[in-house]
Amino acid sequence: MPRSWPPPNAAWPKARNKCSIGTPQNNPSEANLNTKTSRFFPPPRAVFLFDVDNTLLDNDRVIADLEKYLEKEVGPRGARQYWKFFEELRDELGYADYLGALQRYRAKYPHGLRLLTISRFLINYPFADRLFPNSLEVLAHCRQWGPTVLLSDGDVVFQPRKIDCSGLCDAVEGRVLIYVHKELELADVARRHPARHYVMVGDKLRILAAMKKVWRARVTTVFVRQGHYATDPRITAAHPAADITLERIGDLLNYDELSFPPCGRTAAAPAPGRPVRTPVRPGR
Repeated sequence: MPRSWPPPNAAWPKARNKCSIGTPQNNPSEANLNTKTSRFFPPPRAVFLFDVDNTLLDNDRVIADLEKYLEKEVGPRGARQYWKFFEELRDELGYADYLGALQRYRAKYPHGLRLLTISRFLINYPFADRLFPNSLEVLAHCRQWGPTVLLSDGDVVFQPRKIDCSGLCDAVEGRVLIYVHKELELADVARRHPARHYVMVGDKLRILAAMKKVWRARVTTVFVRQGHYATDPRITAAHPAADITLERIGDLLNYDELSFPPCGRTAAAPAPGRPVRTPVRPGR
């Protein structure tokens, strides 16, 4: 008889401090967490990895609100200067650093005290109101078949704050990984959350393709057409299609465990009314 997972009367190992999130590098206690639990629990059949911005949370709307607030507080010229610093930092660091751009703005204009209101705006932003419909339900739905993990890029202050205040951290029981470039950290992801197969859900085909190139049949990629990256035809045309394409994150509720087999195995056809899976071309 095949071994069932989880074992009867057992649960997935939970993070010791539910939402004590931060970047995973240089944290020995966290690095050893899965090593210890794997002595008592076999690796799960699948781990479900979810991007955050524009996958579970409408980050485009957050930015639109910030743009309006900036113009109100520092005027159009000040707003343009902020976004100039923001783009400079993104080029230097490789990720969006909203608070870092404020720091750079302050260094340039030390008497611009209206910046304090912008800082409060970002820190106190109602991120829970910007979750896409059914985001939390999707996490619970996928949790039936394996642990759900947030796999994100970003800074060490604002991105964890966003994930915590939105309720996403609680929804995945603290399983949050934040890197500079997550597609380059797959070995660390696999070490922290070992599994026979991974399902990666995100809005950027570039990242999904990069992960597919490394993990190949070990990952099923799910492309969610939400946000400006996912709906820009020039961007999407530059990368291969994902294994599954959805119009919105809530469409995952129409999929079951058999929709995410390792490549090469036969999956059950989606029930009538379910989203259509994007065919995987040979050799991908």
